[in-house]
Amino acid sequence: MLGQDDAACCAPMVREPLGEDAAAELSRMFKALSDPIRLRLLSLIASHEGGEACVCDLTGPFDVSQPTISHHLKVLREAGLVGSERRGTWVYYWVLPEALVKLSALLEIPAMSARTPA
Repeated sequence: MLGQDDAACCAPMVREPLGEDAAAELSRMFKALSDPIRLRLLSLIASHEGGEACVCDLTGPFDVSQPTISHHLKVLREAGLVGSERRGTWVYYWVLPEALVKLSALLEIPAMSARTPA
């Protein structure tokens, strides 16, 4: 069952204002994505074959150390954007679809309310 903040979280902000809890959750997600490395990591994970990527596959495209990549992945995980699982010595990551749904729904502009410049 959706709470008031859950419903407001998933509705476009042009329809109704965000509740305090939804705003806090979404701001953590947007803050995590405001870093170019984290945005690229999310894109790499989402576009990786099978929808998940080993951390060993994510270090090559960046000019930063493996511990830095791990830090950025931790930020994405704590923001609720990716899930992870240790398999042997490696950690695998995948994008959490519900997080992308929340972000995209918030920014959606319904056709009827879209304004055109005068």
